[in-house]
Amino acid sequence: MKKDTTQKKKMIPSYAILPLLICIAVNFTVYIGTDKLMEHRNFYDLTLPVDRMVPVIPAFSVIYIGCYLFWIVNYIMITRMNRSHCYRFILADVMSRLVCGFFYIVMPTTNVRPVVNGTDIFSQMLRWVYQIDDPTRLFPSIHCLVSWFCYIGIRGQKQIPKWYQRFSLVFAILVCVSTQVTKQHYIVDVFGGIAVAEICYRISGKIMERRSREKGKKIVK
Repeated sequence: MKKDTTQKKKMIPSYAILPLLICIAVNFTVYIGTDKLMEHRNFYDLTLPVDRMVPVIPAFSVIYIGCYLFWIVNYIMITRMNRSHCYRFILADVMSRLVCGFFYIVMPTTNVRPVVNGTDIFSQMLRWVYQIDDPTRLFPSIHCLVSWFCYIGIRGQKQIPKWYQRFSLVFAILVCVSTQVTKQHYIVDVFGGIAVAEICYRISGKIMERRSREKGKKIVK
């Protein structure tokens, strides 16, 4: 009990350091590695009629860029809960990136982004996003996937205030909206990201439950 209390006083518990580093390493390996690997491939455009109806709203660049802080805060918060929850969450996160990598290789996607001519700060931010982020690796959207993980990782957790759970849900939805109105992603990328997050989180839960049962049987023996 004393050991658990000491761990909770740390910003990042010692048991969470390696899993978080693995999570970061896998993310960058998949995102950057697949981009280099698919450099000269033909890409699919998954544009739907509804995508053409969505307006460009440069102001949402603030959310599209600012969500990185949201990710850091929630990932640390989630891994601080307890060792078991941390391992389940990181397992789901790593699994999801491998799924993303599979799609980025098997079905590489791209889109045609609009010309942003505004001189306001938001238009400048959006042009900067376009400059640093190639229109590839779109389906499923990692922006939507990670933001949804930030919500489902604290969803229904008693130690997290209800108001923050609701905030995380709303902000995750706003991030998904930002991917649309900045024209960084199409609608299928959003639903793909959310679906991958939910499925991987459920699978990781089943794996952890099975390991827990097997461990219990060994102890009884």
